[in-house]
Amino acid sequence: MKAAVFHKPGDISYATVADPRIELETDIILRVTSTAICGSDLHILSGAVPQVEDMIMGHEFMGVVEEIGRDVKHLKKGDRVIVPFPIACGHCFFCNHGASPNCENSNYKHYGPNGDLLDQKGGALFGYTDLYGGYAGGQAEYVRVPYADVSPRIVPDHVTDEQVLFLTDIFPTGWSGVDWAQLKGGEVVAIFGSGPVGLMAQKAAWINGASRVIAIDPLDYRLEKARRVNKVDTLNPHQVDVIEAIREMTQGRGADVCIDAVGFEPERTFMDRVKATVNFEKGSIKVLEMCFKAVRRSGAVSILGVYGSPYDNFPLHRIFDKGITIKQGQAPVLNYIDKLIDLVREEKVVLDDIISHTLPLSEVSHGYKIFDEKEEDCVKVVLKP
Repeated sequence: MKAAVFHKPGDISYATVADPRIELETDIILRVTSTAICGSDLHILSGAVPQVEDMIMGHEFMGVVEEIGRDVKHLKKGDRVIVPFPIACGHCFFCNHGASPNCENSNYKHYGPNGDLLDQKGGALFGYTDLYGGYAGGQAEYVRVPYADVSPRIVPDHVTDEQVLFLTDIFPTGWSGVDWAQLKGGEVVAIFGSGPVGLMAQKAAWINGASRVIAIDPLDYRLEKARRVNKVDTLNPHQVDVIEAIREMTQGRGADVCIDAVGFEPERTFMDRVKATVNFEKGSIKVLEMCFKAVRRSGAVSILGVYGSPYDNFPLHRIFDKGITIKQGQAPVLNYIDKLIDLVREEKVVLDDIISHTLPLSEVSHGYKIFDEKEEDCVKVVLKP
């Protein structure tokens, strides 16, 4: 079959690989009908999240069941399903306590309690390096899905792939950031980053009762997308002092909730890069630091962006003094997926309006290039095998 294969940093190509097969009787083989490139994939492309061996990329995908293991009870050949990006066994301690991204069984080679930089990770993820289980991803014609009775969800026949594809990751991830903040209604929510996850968090904030949603991004074309599809206020850090602007919008207090939808690879200056090199850090926490400044006292900060190393001068003093509540991690998709499917089916949310490019899988290298380098006003790339 054909797939998007990571070979080394900067090199992802359309290549021929072996077809997946049933390895355990709880597996299914899925014929992929739609998949997408995620911002997290760019961390692998850049080498910031290390991967040594060739690997099939992609953790946002859906398709049609082609083959099932003998022990699969809830799916049959021909079912059309979405597949959440965390791989969960469904019966371990963490799966039973609503924390499926920390599944104890799916990442048996590198699982552990420490959460170390290069070992002792949480549960497995599709197409996200050997550290997270080494599972082949879904930017391919076919993919093996383990524990198939746990995570995949059958989707309504009347909806298109594009309407439900983002239920695999970015909409539940954006939803998590808002849900963790426990909105009561009427809050001001500031979302740093208007890439795909940031755009989804904006949608989730409105649905959960925000009175004002503020999008922050250094790229005008992404802010224009945010205004057009989500009707939010926007701030460009190249044009205004974002912290002061947010305080002016909130009677001097700061936002009730700040969401970091960027992570450790934001736009950086030369000095930012020098500091990271000297301190042996991956990327920067500059966006997170802005969140801690922009949020009001006793406010909440949700961290959706990926962070991959310790960081010098972490502002614990500010977090303590302001009494900030922080929640972060991989999205517990299974906690939300059924509710979010209903929102799409009932037309209470539109997800496909963020798509800027739809390409055949054969053009995956081009798709990664324009997404990574912010060319062609690229916001979200969907690939068709």
